[in-house]
Formats: sequence, structure tokens, C-alpha cells
Amino acid sequence: MVADDSGRPRNRAAANPAARNRAARPALRAGILLLVSWGGLGPARLAVPAARAAEGPPAPASQVTPTRLRNALAQLDGLAADLMRRSGVPGMSVVVVHDDRVVYLRGFGVLEAGQPARVDGDTVFQLASLSKPIASTVVAAVVGDGRVGFDDPVLRTLPEARIGPPAIASSVTLRDLLSHRSGLPDHAGDHLEDIGFDRETILRRLRLIPIENRFRAVYNYTNFGFTAGAVAAARAAGQDWETLSAQRLYRPLGMARTTSRFSEWMAMANRARPHVPDGGRWVDRYQRDPQAQAPAGGVSSSARDLGQWLRLQLAGGRVDGRQLVAATALAETHRPQMISTPPKNPSQDHAGLYGLGWGVGYTNRGEVQLSHSGAFNLGAATAVYLLPEEKLGIVALTNAQPVGLPESLALSFLDLASRGAIQQDYLPALNRVFQAMGSQDYPQVVAPAAPTPALAPQAYAGRYRNAYVGPIAVRHQEGQGLMLELGPAPLRFPLTHVSGHTFRYQPIGENAYGPSAVVFSIGSGGSAEALRIDNLNLNGLGTFRRE
Repeated sequence: MVADDSGRPRNRAAANPAARNRAARPALRAGILLLVSWGGLGPARLAVPAARAAEGPPAPASQVTPTRLRNALAQLDGLAADLMRRSGVPGMSVVVVHDDRVVYLRGFGVLEAGQPARVDGDTVFQLASLSKPIASTVVAAVVGDGRVGFDDPVLRTLPEARIGPPAIASSVTLRDLLSHRSGLPDHAGDHLEDIGFDRETILRRLRLIPIENRFRAVYNYTNFGFTAGAVAAARAAGQDWETLSAQRLYRPLGMARTTSRFSEWMAMANRARPHVPDGGRWVDRYQRDPQAQAPAGGVSSSARDLGQWLRLQLAGGRVDGRQLVAATALAETHRPQMISTPPKNPSQDHAGLYGLGWGVGYTNRGEVQLSHSGAFNLGAATAVYLLPEEKLGIVALTNAQPVGLPESLALSFLDLASRGAIQQDYLPALNRVFQAMGSQDYPQVVAPAAPTPALAPQAYAGRYRNAYVGPIAVRHQEGQGLMLELGPAPLRFPLTHVSGHTFRYQPIGENAYGPSAVVFSIGSGGSAEALRIDNLNLNGLGTFRRE
């Protein structure tokens, strides 16, 4: 892992432009929902009604016959080996559950590239946003216990997490936050996490982010909005999130190697290291600490443990004769709450839908397909797929930046189990999807052909502040030039002159791509009175005034 002078991990983008160009878009920063319909990468056409009332026609006959399932399981080893060879991903672990039994559990590859330790079914991976459907299971358990309701206002138990103006804030519910329809903009709060702010601070500062007219009208994927909903449920249960998760889900299910605490993950020996691409190979360079957003992206687990969780999901909250989560509350997490992707052709395609921590889709036969992907730019990619009517589920965990491997494996397996043959080579198409997500979401720094000189360094040096990020500083030291300081335990970044009053610096963390501009505004006295940091300005909150 590469560190800067402070010992903190440096973003791969600073050291490896090629990796930076392959980074994932905002939806991948701390994990993703990737809605890929089984039976084709595009939205599937419905051959039967998408929703069947209890008094409606019977469900179609199961396509997962014993022979197809047996043949699909027999091909999984070879399929996994081939996909890993083609992608180069160092390690993967896979579990399949059918009819309330774990029917497949296998590890492939290594914990760390170039090292001999092998991945097995007990290897623990960071799950990234596969944490979300796990978190919604915990919330469903608390709802089933009668401690809180999905439609309870968040402010009732978590008043510090105010979202929007007062007239709206009082109406924002757990359901709104767990389905990404609160009105917060995409990935709100994530940049504060990158520069070191803790969960409490970020949740308090959500009130400063404008939501305009998006409340319950727009789907925007927000890790800290989702975290606020989960923490509000934990507060109602009288516990912190990490303790509640362990006591209400992990321990009752026997998930002994599952945790929502980053420190516990780091203490595990059989732990898959994260990898990023570097010059055509995978390297272990960074370690993502997602503790601030633990419900949304901070779970770590093994394939064996997740097999138990799959059993719970497919059996309506019941495992080994015990009803661990109320069936009605768990079913609510599977029910569509928001359109996440409008159909391209509404006369032929259905919309992408989101439940409470789950992507909700439909197969070509109209069967419900639940799914969620997770990804860290800094080196993790995971996926879960369920066909509830077939009582079939698969989880694939990998230790590398997302290239579409876990989704390709899962979709290919579903093809084999239900159709008897893989319908297409998913990896190239999914890899293109991830590559397309890799564009920088803040303005690129472009140097003019004839740059103009800057003022003396002292004109820019000083302390600046805004309400969202708080105080920052620009310091000048002889022989070192200007340094930008950000965050509660200030991170120091060299400023490089571009032209005039524009400088650039290289951000770090999950949301960092290429360099970001830092533009100073000069007052009448000849010194800077304000500055704008472009990568922090996505929601208009990146301008700082001199103190």
C-alpha cells in the first residue's frame, strides 16, 4: 500500500493514471446497484404479468429442474476459473443456495496477488454495497420486533440527521432513505468521508445539502442517506448499529466471520486483500476503511456466512425452524419502492426498480429477480442474485476493483440452472458498462497554451471556511510551495500552479479521479478572499471564504 508523508493511503490515481482512467463512476464509489436482467443485459421483456395477485394465475412451472441444477453446479468450477483467467482477478469465493440448502461453496485464487495463501469458503471479503441488503435485513428484524416502522420519521430517533428544509425534513422516513428517494443528491456526504470526517459529523451536515424538489421524486444513490435510515432504526432499538447487526442477525444465523466493524475485519487472518490495476497486473495498494458508512458499505463476510443469509432471504426470514425476521417485514424490503432506471422504451421495456436495500427486477418469464452489486474503487467487487420463486440464490465475492466478474458468474450460473445453457458472454458487456462509468465527475484541469503567472504565494495563503466542509488552510513554506490542508485531522496536498489564480491538487480516497482545480478569487486588496475546490463543489458546496 502506498502512503503519503503522513502515513495515510494515497489514492491510486496519484500514482497510476491508467488505473485512474479505469476507475468507476460515482455509483461505484462505495458500492453499486447494478441492475442486470437475467436473460439479457438490457431490460427484459415481460412474457407474463410482472406482479401476480394471490387470486391471479399460478406461477409458471419451475425452470430449475434437478438435472439443470446439477449440471449448472458441475460447471461452476470451470466457469469461475475461466472468468478469473480472463479478468486476472486474484481471488473469489462463491456460495449457492437452493431449496434451503447450501449446494455449492468454493474459493478460488489467492488472498493477495503474488502470495501463496488461498481463498476458501471462510475467506472474509469486504462487501461494499452488498452491505445494503444485509442492513435492510437487520432493519426488517427491528421492524418485526415492533421497535420502529419503515414509515417512521427519521427525526423521531435521529434528530441530528435532518434532510431538506423543515417542512420536508419532518416527513423523511426510513423507507425514503433505504430506497434512495430522500431528495439527497447522488452520493451526498461521500467526499466528507474521503477527507476524514466521521459518521456523526457527516450525518449532521446532510442538512446543508440542497435537495431542491427531488424528495420522493428522484432516485439518487446515497450511502449516508441509507446510513441515516439504518442508524435511526438502531437508535430506536437502543443500540449502536454495529452491535445491533451482530446481535440481531449475525450471531443468530451463526455468521461467525461477519462484522460491521472495520477493526474486526482488519484483525482477521483469512482476509482477502483489495487490489487495483497497475500496468496490466493487479496490486494490493490501498485499504478502504468504510466504518463511517457501515450500514451502506461496511460489512465484511465470508461466502459460508452469506449462505446462511441467503437461506433466510429465500425462506421468508426463517432458518432451521426459527423465525429470525418477521416474514412481512422482510417481504417489504423486496417490494419495489422507487424507479431507479426509467425504461428506454416504455412500450417494450420495464423500469429498473429499487426496494429497501435491494434491486428488484424481473426475468423474461416475469419472475422476480432480486439483486445488488457492491464495489470499492480501491479494490472490491461483489454481487448477489436471488430468484425467490425458484428458491435459488448465489453470492460471488472478489478482491479487485470492479470489472464485472461477480455479476458475470452469477448471471451465467442462472442461465445454466434455468435454461440449460449460457445465453451470452456477459463479461465483455459488463466490463464495458464498468468502463463507461469511469469518467471523472468533476471538471478536468486544462492548462492553457500560454499560462499567466501567479501572485506571490502570500497572496493565497490563509485560512478559509464554509459550513459544509468547515475550516481549511492554504499554507506556504519556503522551498515547498503552497499546501492545501483539508479535513478534521488535516490532510496536506501540494498545490501546483496551472495559470493565473488557478492551481491543482490530487484528491485521495474512494471518490478521487484525476487532479482537481483550486481557483482563488482575488479581492481589492490584492489577496485571495475566497477559493473554489472543484471536486468538492458538485453540489455547490465547494466555495470557501477567507476567515
